[in-house]
Amino acid sequence: MDIFSAAVMLFLIMDPLGNLPIFASILRHIEPKKRRRVLIRELLFALGIMLLFLFAGEAILNFLNLRSESVSIAGGIILFLIAIRMIFPQPGGVVGLAAGEEPFIVPMAIPLMAGPSVLAALILLAHTDSTRMLDWTIALLAAWGASAVILLFYKVFTRVLGEKGLTAVERLMGMVLVMISVQMFLDGIASYMTHMGQVSQ
Repeated sequence: MDIFSAAVMLFLIMDPLGNLPIFASILRHIEPKKRRRVLIRELLFALGIMLLFLFAGEAILNFLNLRSESVSIAGGIILFLIAIRMIFPQPGGVVGLAAGEEPFIVPMAIPLMAGPSVLAALILLAHTDSTRMLDWTIALLAAWGASAVILLFYKVFTRVLGEKGLTAVERLMGMVLVMISVQMFLDGIASYMTHMGQVSQ
């Protein structure tokens, strides 16, 4: 896999367009003058976490005696809880934050931007060919940069869709996110069961 192919793969997994309604919903509950600062901070947190997993993800999981399936299962549970709040809105929005309260790392940086699929893909890239870490870093930075530009201009999409349109898209994305989170959870369970079956043989 070349740098361009890796960057496209990571960009598609990050799914910034799919995350737009969720990010917009979260940011709506923050004071307008703080929104861009919060968004940039969370994007930088996500980048830092992805770089950490690219260079040390496998070592971290081994040190904690965790399997990569744990990342998938935990991420699926968190995304499911967020999706339920998107479909059935509650005070405080999709993450239960009071108006004006800022999200911190969860859920914007993790698992929306640096989700289990992205972290698993980064670990896989590093594991497949550890001699090309510079290539994988460039691919990650390119994918993150493109995603960050799209998310930083979320207001344009909000203006085009309008309040009712954004609410409708949020509910629809909530339904999609439920399916994604369940699939993520089941994939983690299936992979773990397969591993246990191989160990027992």
